[in-house]
Amino acid sequence: MTRLSGKVALVTGATSGIGKAAALAFAREGARVVMAGRRAEAGEELRAQIEQAGGQALFVQTDVSQAGQVENLVNRAVERFGRLDCAFNNAATITNFSFTADISEEEFDHEINLNLKSVWLCLKYEIQQMLNQASPGGAIVNTSSVNGLGGTPGASLYSVSKSGILALTKSAALEYATKNIRVNALVAGAFNTPMLQGVITSFADRANLEQSAVENFYNERIPQGRIGRPGEAADVAVWLCSDEAGYVTGHSMIVDGGMSAAYR
Repeated sequence: MTRLSGKVALVTGATSGIGKAAALAFAREGARVVMAGRRAEAGEELRAQIEQAGGQALFVQTDVSQAGQVENLVNRAVERFGRLDCAFNNAATITNFSFTADISEEEFDHEINLNLKSVWLCLKYEIQQMLNQASPGGAIVNTSSVNGLGGTPGASLYSVSKSGILALTKSAALEYATKNIRVNALVAGAFNTPMLQGVITSFADRANLEQSAVENFYNERIPQGRIGRPGEAADVAVWLCSDEAGYVTGHSMIVDGGMSAAYR
């Protein structure tokens, strides 16, 4: 029997990168998967891929920084599959590479809404559902980043949001531990995703470097000598949502090939 057989799992940011790998991994482990993302065509293609492999899936086009859309997402999941057992709040972006004093108030609000408020909104509606359903309880994983363990020159808003996710995760874990709801964070290092490729391209352009030189810079900082595969992060999210992690809550699981080991 697969680890999540009969469970209902929600994945945000599911149309690419770690989120896409996670949707496939949850389905492979037997979960019925609800996927959220902004790109409807990519989401429907992923839904079809899961169903062609024998799984059950639903895609809901969602901007997770909007409360009404997140509430609708959870409602759609319950309407289709009856409950919510697992959630992987993974949607994120990097929109600003300015130094701190050069960031406008509008830019601050925009990135914090996309990367931090969105996770809080997902937690809010997911936890409400998990508390009120028959056989209450569930497991939630929020994607943070090694950038949230310290500062990042030129990406302070991303670091702030990812650091905030760690505090939000631990607070929710403490609040709902007696309600059979576990909340953990996946602290991601460098993974080969479209978002990271965008960061590498942007940095290379601004520094007048070849993209390969920036990729080598990442590889040299990682003790395992390579950028991670999205599926390696997805497998951790699946484990944290499974019964095998039943005594794990409030944990920040760092998955970075050892990149931050010398500093923590």
